[in-house]
Amino acid sequence: MATLRVEPGFDRDRNLAPQAVSSRLAPDLSRVLVVGQSQINRVVVSKIVERSGLRPVSETPESAVRVLPLVFPGLVILDGGSENRDCEALISGIAALRRISGKPLPAVILLSNRNGNPQTLSLTECIDAVVTKPFTTEQLQPVVDRVIETARRLEAGKA
Repeated sequence: MATLRVEPGFDRDRNLAPQAVSSRLAPDLSRVLVVGQSQINRVVVSKIVERSGLRPVSETPESAVRVLPLVFPGLVILDGGSENRDCEALISGIAALRRISGKPLPAVILLSNRNGNPQTLSLTECIDAVVTKPFTTEQLQPVVDRVIETARRLEAGKA
């Protein structure tokens, strides 16, 4: 079984260690929250994220609701499951963080069983990109890199 790394200062049982609590209102563009029911899919996606030089935090949809505001990642990758609904509970939290940051961050990639883009799939405006499952590293990694680069430009005020 694969072991996932957890960021220093993060304690799964107690949310965040006191020294890790931050009052900053900007996303951490080096972190990616990977969310899905399937642990195997989360591990695969986390490995792809690591290849882009980013630090994944892997969570189930239930635990991600609690972790999202504590981590405030630059990117969230949601595995929508068979009906694109597995991670719906996170959408309001993502929208709240976007209001706080004043930018469309964290960025969101949806892993979907349906082919299309956020508009053709009638998805919430919080979804920035869709990658159709099954996917390969060669399909997902360029999308991750593109979305993170856009996030960096937004954060720098150049987009």
